[in-house]
Amino acid sequence: MSTPTLPPLNARALGLALLITLIWGVNFIVIKWSVSGAPPLLVAALRFAVAAVPAVFFVPRPQMPARLLWAYGLTVGVIQFGLLYLAIQLGMSAGLGSLLMQMQAFFTALLAARFLGERVQPWQVAGITLAFAGMAVIGALSGGDLTVISLGLTLVAAFGWAVSNLLVRASGRANMFSLVVWSALIPPIPLTLLAGLTNGWDAVGRTLTHSGPGFWAAMLFMGLGNTVLGFGVWAALIQRHGAARVAPLSLLVPVFGLIASALAYHEAFPPGKAIGAALVFTGLVLHVFGRRWWRTTLQPA
Repeated sequence: MSTPTLPPLNARALGLALLITLIWGVNFIVIKWSVSGAPPLLVAALRFAVAAVPAVFFVPRPQMPARLLWAYGLTVGVIQFGLLYLAIQLGMSAGLGSLLMQMQAFFTALLAARFLGERVQPWQVAGITLAFAGMAVIGALSGGDLTVISLGLTLVAAFGWAVSNLLVRASGRANMFSLVVWSALIPPIPLTLLAGLTNGWDAVGRTLTHSGPGFWAAMLFMGLGNTVLGFGVWAALIQRHGAARVAPLSLLVPVFGLIASALAYHEAFPPGKAIGAALVFTGLVLHVFGRRWWRTTLQPA
Protein backbone atom coordinates (compact mmCIF):
# COMPACT_ATOMS: atom_id res chain seq x y z
CA MET A 1 0.00 0.00 0.00
CA SER A 2 1.61 3.28 -1.13
CA THR A 3 1.90 6.25 1.17
CA PRO A 4 -0.22 9.19 -0.03
CA THR A 5 1.74 12.18 -1.26
CA LEU A 6 1.33 15.14 1.06
CA PRO A 7 0.93 18.61 -0.44
CA PRO A 8 3.85 21.04 -0.07
CA LEU A 9 3.58 24.10 2.12
CA ASN A 10 1.63 26.81 0.32
CA ALA A 11 1.69 30.50 1.24
CA ARG A 12 -1.17 30.15 3.73
CA ALA A 13 0.37 27.14 5.49
CA LEU A 14 3.79 28.78 5.60
CA GLY A 15 2.24 31.95 7.01
CA LEU A 16 0.48 29.96 9.74
CA ALA A 17 3.69 28.13 10.62
CA LEU A 18 5.59 31.41 10.85
CA LEU A 19 2.84 32.88 13.03
CA ILE A 20 3.01 29.96 15.46
CA THR A 21 6.80 30.08 15.72
CA LEU A 22 6.53 33.83 16.34
CA ILE A 23 3.98 33.22 19.11
CA TRP A 24 6.20 30.56 20.67
CA GLY A 25 9.24 32.86 20.50
CA VAL A 26 7.45 35.87 21.96
CA ASN A 27 6.05 33.63 24.69
CA PHE A 28 9.43 33.64 26.42
CA ILE A 29 9.28 37.38 27.09
CA VAL A 30 5.67 36.99 28.28
CA ILE A 31 6.91 34.34 30.73
CA LYS A 32 9.69 36.64 31.93
CA TRP A 33 7.28 39.51 32.51
CA SER A 34 4.64 37.37 34.24
CA VAL A 35 7.03 35.69 36.71
CA SER A 36 8.66 38.99 37.69
CA GLY A 37 5.94 39.65 40.27
CA ALA A 38 4.26 36.28 40.83
CA PRO A 39 5.27 32.78 41.98
CA PRO A 40 6.62 31.11 38.82
CA LEU A 41 5.09 27.71 39.55
CA LEU A 42 1.69 29.32 40.07
CA VAL A 43 2.05 31.13 36.74
CA ALA A 44 2.74 27.78 35.07
CA ALA A 45 -0.29 26.28 36.84
CA LEU A 46 -2.55 29.08 35.59
CA ARG A 47 -1.22 28.70 32.05
CA PHE A 48 -2.30 25.05 31.97
CA ALA A 49 -5.61 25.74 33.70
CA VAL A 50 -6.47 28.27 30.97
CA ALA A 51 -5.37 25.79 28.30
CA ALA A 52 -7.58 23.03 29.72
CA VAL A 53 -10.79 24.92 30.53
CA PRO A 54 -13.10 25.24 28.68
CA ALA A 55 -11.42 23.43 25.76
CA VAL A 56 -11.56 20.05 27.52
CA PHE A 57 -15.39 20.11 27.31
CA PHE A 58 -15.28 20.28 23.50
CA VAL A 59 -12.30 18.05 22.68
CA PRO A 60 -12.51 14.23 22.87
CA ARG A 61 -10.16 12.41 25.22
CA PRO A 62 -7.04 11.13 23.44
CA GLN A 63 -7.02 7.42 22.70
CA MET A 64 -4.09 6.36 24.89
CA PRO A 65 -3.52 4.61 28.25
CA ALA A 66 -4.23 6.79 31.29
CA ARG A 67 -0.73 6.22 32.68
CA LEU A 68 0.82 7.74 29.55
CA LEU A 69 -1.55 10.71 29.69
CA TRP A 70 -0.63 11.36 33.34
CA ALA A 71 3.07 10.88 32.64
CA TYR A 72 2.90 13.32 29.72
CA GLY A 73 0.99 15.92 31.75
CA LEU A 74 3.44 15.77 34.66
CA THR A 75 6.50 15.73 32.44
CA VAL A 76 5.42 18.67 30.31
CA GLY A 77 3.64 20.67 32.99
CA VAL A 78 5.78 20.20 36.09
CA ILE A 79 9.23 19.40 34.72
CA GLN A 80 9.38 21.19 31.36
CA PHE A 81 7.38 24.35 32.00
CA GLY A 82 7.46 24.47 35.80
CA LEU A 83 11.27 24.41 35.85
CA LEU A 84 11.53 26.74 32.85
CA TYR A 85 9.37 29.37 34.56
CA LEU A 86 11.43 28.99 37.73
CA ALA A 87 14.69 29.28 35.77
CA ILE A 88 13.55 32.49 34.08
CA GLN A 89 12.63 34.04 37.42
CA LEU A 90 16.05 33.06 38.77
CA GLY A 91 17.95 34.82 36.00
CA MET A 92 17.69 32.92 32.72
CA SER A 93 17.10 35.47 29.97
CA ALA A 94 14.11 35.06 27.69
CA GLY A 95 16.20 34.93 24.52
CA LEU A 96 18.81 32.48 25.74
CA GLY A 97 16.11 30.34 27.36
CA SER A 98 14.29 30.04 24.03
CA LEU A 99 17.50 28.72 22.48
CA LEU A 100 18.62 26.40 25.27
CA MET A 101 15.20 24.73 25.43
CA GLN A 102 15.95 23.42 21.93
CA MET A 103 18.51 21.13 23.56
CA GLN A 104 15.48 18.84 23.80
CA ALA A 105 16.22 17.73 20.23
CA PHE A 106 19.59 16.30 21.29
CA PHE A 107 18.25 14.79 24.52
CA THR A 108 15.46 13.15 22.51
CA ALA A 109 17.97 11.54 20.13
CA LEU A 110 20.05 10.22 23.03
CA LEU A 111 17.01 8.87 24.91
CA ALA A 112 15.66 7.24 21.75
CA ALA A 113 19.03 5.55 21.25
CA ARG A 114 19.06 4.30 24.85
CA PHE A 115 15.46 3.13 25.23
CA LEU A 116 14.17 2.60 21.67
CA GLY A 117 17.32 1.21 20.10
CA GLU A 118 17.53 4.00 17.50
CA ARG A 119 20.97 4.65 16.11
CA VAL A 120 22.46 8.10 16.62
CA GLN A 121 23.59 9.13 13.15
CA PRO A 122 27.01 10.73 12.45
CA TRP A 123 25.55 14.18 11.73
CA GLN A 124 23.60 13.98 14.98
CA VAL A 125 26.81 13.17 16.87
CA ALA A 126 28.42 16.24 15.30
CA GLY A 127 25.42 18.40 16.16
CA ILE A 128 25.29 17.13 19.75
CA THR A 129 29.02 17.74 20.16
CA LEU A 130 28.74 21.33 18.91
CA ALA A 131 25.70 22.03 21.08
CA PHE A 132 27.28 20.71 24.27
CA ALA A 133 30.46 22.63 23.48
CA GLY A 134 28.26 25.73 23.23
CA MET A 135 26.72 24.88 26.58
CA ALA A 136 30.19 24.63 28.13
CA VAL A 137 31.15 28.02 26.69
CA ILE A 138 27.95 29.64 27.97
CA GLY A 139 28.46 28.18 31.43
CA ALA A 140 32.13 29.17 31.63
CA LEU A 141 32.20 32.60 30.01
CA SER A 142 28.80 34.23 30.30
CA GLY A 143 29.54 36.01 33.57
CA GLY A 144 27.41 36.79 36.59
CA ASP A 145 24.23 37.63 34.69
CA LEU A 146 23.50 33.92 34.25
CA THR A 147 23.36 31.80 37.40
CA VAL A 148 24.38 28.17 37.43
CA ILE A 149 21.04 27.14 38.93
CA SER A 150 19.01 28.89 36.19
CA LEU A 151 21.16 27.21 33.53
CA GLY A 152 20.78 23.82 35.20
CA LEU A 153 17.00 24.19 35.61
CA THR A 154 16.65 25.14 31.92
CA LEU A 155 18.57 22.04 30.85
CA VAL A 156 16.46 19.80 33.11
CA ALA A 157 13.36 21.45 31.62
CA ALA A 158 14.65 20.63 28.12
CA PHE A 159 15.30 17.05 29.27
CA GLY A 160 11.70 16.85 30.50
CA TRP A 161 10.57 17.97 27.03
CA ALA A 162 12.64 15.16 25.52
CA VAL A 163 11.03 12.60 27.84
CA SER A 164 7.60 13.87 26.79
CA ASN A 165 8.60 13.32 23.14
CA LEU A 166 9.22 9.65 23.90
CA LEU A 167 5.87 9.45 25.68
CA VAL A 168 4.22 10.80 22.52
CA ARG A 169 5.97 8.07 20.56
CA ALA A 170 4.67 5.48 23.03
CA SER A 171 1.10 6.82 22.72
CA GLY A 172 0.85 5.58 19.13
CA ARG A 173 -1.58 7.49 16.93
CA ALA A 174 -3.18 9.61 19.65
CA ASN A 175 -4.45 12.97 18.46
CA MET A 176 -1.88 15.57 19.53
CA PHE A 177 -4.38 18.37 20.01
CA SER A 178 -6.51 16.19 22.29
CA LEU A 179 -3.37 15.16 24.16
CA VAL A 180 -2.33 18.80 24.73
CA VAL A 181 -5.78 19.84 26.00
CA TRP A 182 -6.48 16.84 28.26
CA SER A 183 -2.95 16.66 29.67
CA ALA A 184 -3.29 20.34 30.64
CA LEU A 185 -5.76 19.21 33.34
CA ILE A 186 -2.96 17.45 35.21
CA PRO A 187 -0.27 20.07 36.07
CA PRO A 188 -2.31 22.85 37.81
CA ILE A 189 -2.83 21.07 41.15
CA PRO A 190 0.77 19.87 41.77
CA LEU A 191 2.19 23.17 40.47
CA THR A 192 -0.11 25.19 42.75
CA LEU A 193 0.82 23.04 45.76
CA LEU A 194 4.52 23.46 44.99
CA ALA A 195 4.01 27.23 44.59
CA GLY A 196 2.36 27.42 47.99
CA LEU A 197 5.15 25.40 49.61
CA THR A 198 7.99 27.38 48.01
CA ASN A 199 6.59 30.92 47.87
CA GLY A 200 4.00 30.78 50.62
CA TRP A 201 0.22 30.71 50.40
CA ASP A 202 0.01 34.46 50.97
CA ALA A 203 1.88 35.05 47.70
CA VAL A 204 -0.43 32.61 45.92
CA GLY A 205 -3.51 34.36 47.31
CA ARG A 206 -2.24 37.84 46.41
CA THR A 207 -1.53 36.75 42.86
CA LEU A 208 -4.99 35.29 42.41
CA THR A 209 -6.87 38.21 43.98
CA HIS A 210 -4.78 41.31 43.25
CA SER A 211 -3.27 40.76 39.81
CA GLY A 212 -4.22 43.31 37.16
CA PRO A 213 -5.62 42.89 33.65
CA GLY A 214 -2.14 42.69 32.13
CA PHE A 215 -1.29 39.61 34.17
CA TRP A 216 -4.49 37.80 33.19
CA ALA A 217 -3.99 38.81 29.55
CA ALA A 218 -0.59 37.12 29.78
CA MET A 219 -2.26 33.97 31.14
CA LEU A 220 -4.70 33.98 28.23
CA PHE A 221 -1.84 34.44 25.75
CA MET A 222 0.15 31.55 27.23
CA GLY A 223 -2.81 29.24 27.77
CA LEU A 224 -4.89 29.87 24.67
CA GLY A 225 -2.53 31.48 22.15
CA ASN A 226 0.66 29.60 22.89
CA THR A 227 -0.76 26.24 23.98
CA VAL A 228 -4.21 25.59 22.49
CA LEU A 229 -3.92 27.63 19.27
CA GLY A 230 -0.20 27.03 18.84
CA PHE A 231 -0.16 23.26 19.27
CA GLY A 232 -3.49 22.85 17.55
CA VAL A 233 -2.41 24.63 14.37
CA TRP A 234 1.03 23.01 14.45
CA ALA A 235 -0.46 19.51 14.73
CA ALA A 236 -2.85 20.27 11.86
CA LEU A 237 0.01 21.49 9.67
CA ILE A 238 2.05 18.36 10.36
CA GLN A 239 -0.96 16.14 9.61
CA ARG A 240 -1.60 17.89 6.30
CA HIS A 241 1.94 18.60 5.07
CA GLY A 242 4.13 16.13 6.97
CA ALA A 243 6.59 16.47 9.84
CA ALA A 244 9.58 16.61 7.49
CA ARG A 245 8.32 19.88 5.97
CA VAL A 246 6.89 21.51 9.09
CA ALA A 247 9.10 20.46 12.03
CA PRO A 248 12.33 22.18 10.84
CA LEU A 249 10.52 25.53 10.94
CA SER A 250 10.63 25.27 14.76
CA LEU A 251 14.23 26.44 14.41
CA LEU A 252 12.71 29.91 14.05
CA VAL A 253 11.42 29.82 17.65
CA PRO A 254 14.79 30.74 19.24
CA VAL A 255 15.37 33.28 16.46
CA PHE A 256 12.12 35.05 17.29
CA GLY A 257 12.80 34.57 21.00
CA LEU A 258 16.23 36.21 20.79
CA ILE A 259 14.88 39.11 18.72
CA ALA A 260 11.89 39.65 21.01
CA SER A 261 14.11 39.57 24.10
CA ALA A 262 16.52 42.06 22.56
CA LEU A 263 13.64 44.44 21.73
CA ALA A 264 11.73 44.05 25.01
CA TYR A 265 14.57 43.73 27.52
CA HIS A 266 17.56 45.07 25.56
CA GLU A 267 19.26 41.74 26.13
CA ALA A 268 22.94 42.06 25.37
CA PHE A 269 25.08 39.16 24.22
CA PRO A 270 28.64 39.42 25.53
CA PRO A 271 31.23 37.34 23.64
CA GLY A 272 30.86 34.30 25.88
CA LYS A 273 27.11 33.94 25.43
CA ALA A 274 27.27 34.89 21.74
CA ILE A 275 29.86 32.22 20.93
CA GLY A 276 28.04 29.60 22.98
CA ALA A 277 24.66 30.45 21.47
CA ALA A 278 26.12 30.28 17.96
CA LEU A 279 27.55 26.82 18.67
CA VAL A 280 24.25 25.57 20.08
CA PHE A 281 22.27 26.90 17.11
CA THR A 282 24.79 25.51 14.59
CA GLY A 283 24.56 22.13 16.28
CA LEU A 284 20.77 22.29 16.13
CA VAL A 285 20.79 23.11 12.41
CA LEU A 286 23.20 20.25 11.77
CA HIS A 287 21.00 17.91 13.81
CA VAL A 288 17.91 18.82 11.75
CA PHE A 289 19.37 19.19 8.27
CA GLY A 290 22.52 17.07 8.54
CA ARG A 291 21.15 14.00 6.78
CA ARG A 292 21.06 15.74 3.39
CA TRP A 293 24.48 17.35 3.93
CA TRP A 294 26.02 14.04 5.02
CA ARG A 295 24.68 12.15 2.02
CA THR A 296 25.75 14.74 -0.55
CA THR A 297 29.18 15.71 0.77
CA LEU A 298 30.65 13.13 3.12
CA GLN A 299 29.06 9.76 2.47
CA PRO A 300 31.20 7.60 0.16
CA ALA A 301 29.76 6.94 -3.27
